[in-house]
Amino acid sequence: MGNICRSPTAEGVFRHYVNEAGLAEQIHIDSAGTHAYHIGESPDRRANAAAERRGISLADIRARRVTNDDFATFDYIIAMDEDNQERLLERAPDEHRSKVQLFLSYASVGETEVPDPYYGGAAGFDRVLDLVEAASRGLLETLSNH
Repeated sequence: MGNICRSPTAEGVFRHYVNEAGLAEQIHIDSAGTHAYHIGESPDRRANAAAERRGISLADIRARRVTNDDFATFDYIIAMDEDNQERLLERAPDEHRSKVQLFLSYASVGETEVPDPYYGGAAGFDRVLDLVEAASRGLLETLSNH
């Protein structure tokens, strides 16, 4: 939504995995929110702390809102939950609607949505990381097979 919790966490985790795989030159990664709440802000301090505990940096990420150009620029437009997926589908040009997917569709975790940890405690941010790591591994496998 605001690009300060889940999506920058996913960007940081996925970037970490892509770098480890030696694919940073082939895969461009960016995150954005569907709302303009926090444009220009760093990720939530709790998201930063949780990621740092796992050796992942979110330090260079700044919140931004999805732009119309993003639909043409990126091959995958990934949403953390169904509400944000619907918002993205409403904005997506018809020829790019198939790019909009739920992140957990790349993970076998028995859930479809990454929960928003913003109003909860530290455990929520760790749960987000667990889910995001699983989906990041699955997405990287999908991209590597293409």
